[in-house]
Amino acid sequence: MTQDASTPSLDHITPREKAEILSQALPYIRKYHGKTLVIKYGGNAMTDPALQQDFAEDVVLLKLVGMNPVVVHGGGPQIDEALAKIGKKGTFIQGMRVTDEETMEVVEWVLAGEVQQDIVGLINHAGGKAVGLTGRDGGMVRARKLKMLDKDDPAKEHDVGQVGEIVAIDPSVIKALLDDAFIPVVSPIGYGEHNESYNINADLVASKLAEVLKAEKLMLLTNTPGVLDKAGNLLTDLTARRIDELFADGTISGGMLPKIAGALDAAKSGVNAVHIIDGRVPHALLLEILTEQAYGTMIRSH
Repeated sequence: MTQDASTPSLDHITPREKAEILSQALPYIRKYHGKTLVIKYGGNAMTDPALQQDFAEDVVLLKLVGMNPVVVHGGGPQIDEALAKIGKKGTFIQGMRVTDEETMEVVEWVLAGEVQQDIVGLINHAGGKAVGLTGRDGGMVRARKLKMLDKDDPAKEHDVGQVGEIVAIDPSVIKALLDDAFIPVVSPIGYGEHNESYNINADLVASKLAEVLKAEKLMLLTNTPGVLDKAGNLLTDLTARRIDELFADGTISGGMLPKIAGALDAAKSGVNAVHIIDGRVPHALLLEILTEQAYGTMIRSH
């Protein structure tokens, strides 16, 4: 890795200490060798150049030590920027972007074009072999229009346009790529029965993909330290029952809702551990997977 001003110098660490640090990663490398990790990439980690490079290096390193990372990315800020250029303002209902036909076109070219290809480029530059996909590729993500019920009045339904919910995921294209040493990078766009496109929440795509791939871990990178209680303290370990309580008392709300709901489904469906981690921490992925230290919230099914 090239040294630059933003990279902290490690000269003060003795060779003996470096060896010690590396050897401590060994049990984790052994434990997760050959296992699939689904990583939702979003937030600051995606917009800060230094963090982008850290992320790409982490993904490549995980692949080289024998794990199978699959990246699913978001792109909210980039979509807002593109919409602003054509004079449109993004609107949200209960954390979901309202997506009319024109917005959907923007979503597709931003996510599947610009954002996805940036990530593919970063990973390839860091020494990996990334391949970009959308839910259309290999018939991967079948979707239908999301019926969004009002959270206060279930009799009322919101029309959020071409926002989809997942009908089924066929992971065969991902499996074929993983078997061939590639790193799949997935844009959260699905297709309907009339070949129409749907914008799908990236956290939900990542969660569902983790389920069908029987992933060892689902990692959701966010702009928060993890799930916080009302006093702002980090909750490092959550069970399904505790999450229901946090939903009920309003501790978990807004953009965290789809994230946690998807994470919980994945945990209940056999994904061993779901981690919501702080994407603003340099090399957060490596720290979470290869060290004892918890860098976010882990969700267990029971």
